[in-house]
Amino acid sequence: MALDESAITLDSVGPLTGVVLAGGRAERMGGRDKGLLSLAGEPLVAHVIRRLQPQVVEVLIGANRNLDAYRRFGCRVIQDGERERFRGPLAGVLAAMLAAGTRYLLTAPCDSPWLPPDYAQRMRQALERQRADLAVAFFKGFWQPMFALVPVALWDDLASYLAGGEGSATRWLQRHRPAPVEFPDESALFHNVNTPADLSRLESAWAIASCSSPEGRL
Repeated sequence: MALDESAITLDSVGPLTGVVLAGGRAERMGGRDKGLLSLAGEPLVAHVIRRLQPQVVEVLIGANRNLDAYRRFGCRVIQDGERERFRGPLAGVLAAMLAAGTRYLLTAPCDSPWLPPDYAQRMRQALERQRADLAVAFFKGFWQPMFALVPVALWDDLASYLAGGEGSATRWLQRHRPAPVEFPDESALFHNVNTPADLSRLESAWAIASCSSPEGRL
């Protein structure tokens, strides 16, 4: 499904729905629910919600476990569809597309506590400037597919993609002329927390950053 590039402007993008993707199995984390892991005394997901909430009209949490725990953060919690359950982050994106009340969806993984305050603005500007179908973060020569601004109108294309047995987020996003969005000043943003060692490194970096900035920014 192709979008009408002539119709994409900042005005037509309109308000955004945000989704924090927290629906994985976290097998390399020993099965512990990644979004609920503690950083500086708060669950990782709480840090992401705090950064994302001022930039969107609603934050959704995509989760498949511990639903009551996620509901305590005051956001709507959505689950992957039955056929897509635990099929990867695109399953969470599809569920959020079907739940969103806006034309565009802004995604962020649950382990991105350093989400910048102008994240949505940068993504919107790139989409409009490049007349692209969607926008995806790009860092040091690599796509960062879990940081994306996608039109909800592509839900049927994504559903077909997943139904066909595909699962690569990068491959699906590249089918739709993505605008690369550079974040050269946000090196910590793309450090995934996949293992206990990753979490330990994040905790150390956070403590150092907190000493120099009340916002805990690197």
